[in-house]
Amino acid sequence: MKDILTCVMDIGENMLINGAEVHRVEESIQRMCYALGAKRVDIFIITTSMVATIYGEGGAFYSQTRRVTTGDVNYEVIHRLNKLSRKICSVPMTTAEIQAELQDVLCCKKYPSWLEYAAYSVIAAAFTVFFGGGWAEAVVSLLIGFLVRCTIHFAEKAIHNKIFSRFFSSLVATALAYVAHRLHLFDSIDTVLIGNIMTLIPGTGLTNAFRDLFTGDSISGLLRTVEAALTALAIAAGYFLVALLGGAVL
Repeated sequence: MKDILTCVMDIGENMLINGAEVHRVEESIQRMCYALGAKRVDIFIITTSMVATIYGEGGAFYSQTRRVTTGDVNYEVIHRLNKLSRKICSVPMTTAEIQAELQDVLCCKKYPSWLEYAAYSVIAAAFTVFFGGGWAEAVVSLLIGFLVRCTIHFAEKAIHNKIFSRFFSSLVATALAYVAHRLHLFDSIDTVLIGNIMTLIPGTGLTNAFRDLFTGDSISGLLRTVEAALTALAIAAGYFLVALLGGAVL
């Protein structure tokens, strides 16, 4: 039972780190524990903590508590972990086999860095065109989007705080847009700003927050909502600071 609890907690922790909603993690852990022989499972999860107790034959029980650190959303890892949890529920597996497959999942090939930078650039340019910008604005947004991704990378390395990284990225994006506009590289600064700020909006975090609230996980839903709101405020603060210093809001 102790080894079983360790295995399923490892899987649940990595699901939570990679952006899975709390209800999915709780249900997956319960199903795996019952499939592996547990007689009863009590589990409580919020976005930063996991507490689980499983009961075996004769009333013996084991408990574990995990402090969960936040991470980035990675749907590929979540998909593979879901697949592993279903396999555990349908096919008899030892704890050693589970740990081996878990390591394979965590070591799976990730998207290359250049693709992330390209995606930020293209998405920023696409939103700029969507909101009415021309080709000049789109090209500038393309370049600024690349630099914004660089800013996020170095900000997260310097300070492990997602809210600060979004604030600093918004500040850099706004400053670069104002500089390019002062150089008369394009006409509409609003479309360039919107295009780049849209790449920073915490849409996934807010969606998961509402999903947690709708499934009854009130604490986790409120925590995710507060985090998304603070991130949005940080993005707005970065824009406002540059706009204030540039005289745009005076």
